[in-house]
Amino acid sequence: MSVSPRPLPRLRAPRIAFPGWWPTLLQVLMCAGAALCYFGVRGLTQGAVAQAHGNAERLVELERALGISWEHALQGAVVASGALVTLANWVYIYGHWPVVVATLVVLYLKVPHRYYTLRNALFISGAIGLVIFALVPVAPPRLGVLDLVDTVTQRSSSYRAFQPPGLINRYAALPSLHFGWNLIAGVMIWQAWRHPAARTFAVLMPCAMGLAVVATANHYVVDVLAGALVALAGLALALLLPRVRATPAWARPPR
Repeated sequence: MSVSPRPLPRLRAPRIAFPGWWPTLLQVLMCAGAALCYFGVRGLTQGAVAQAHGNAERLVELERALGISWEHALQGAVVASGALVTLANWVYIYGHWPVVVATLVVLYLKVPHRYYTLRNALFISGAIGLVIFALVPVAPPRLGVLDLVDTVTQRSSSYRAFQPPGLINRYAALPSLHFGWNLIAGVMIWQAWRHPAARTFAVLMPCAMGLAVVATANHYVVDVLAGALVALAGLALALLLPRVRATPAWARPPR
């Protein structure tokens, strides 16, 4: 007499609880403080005009030696079309801070341990970037270093709503954290969700930003590469952080 096997119990994904109001308030205060520190570096390089332009000229010479001086070609492919200029401006304006902040919020609510990693990666890479901004100020192409159009300033006023002129570091071209932070946000989105739409966005979003920062004359190609290097270094260190510092209970991966 044969006995039919019992059906296996259905495994449920571990339920992720809300971290709590005190950790939430602490995260808001930490992120706000980090943002103020980030923008505050403008005062350190405000008077370094000659140094910033000299560094920019040396950077352009490096690009030419490496054969990656693509700024004119990328803007030339965009600037003749009003629609493409608007698209590049929108990606640069709305595709950075709104995307990074929204990614942090959604990860915090849905996948807190991914949020914790991304937050730490942003803090670490931001600190590295601040040191570079202060020690090696670089004027962006739009400030007359190259014969390019400042499309964001000349054809859009929306950017000033997000970052008033008093908070803008004019000489923080190297590295491009616009690209670097979007890149590691994409990495965290890819790891957190398997849905094709989420993963498509995770890939296309940083790619679009990489093109936009150069096409709008805000960054050089080397800035984009340096931004990726700094951001990925921050992410690597953030992944190693639990080995030397205890992870809060709310930020531990579910088992």
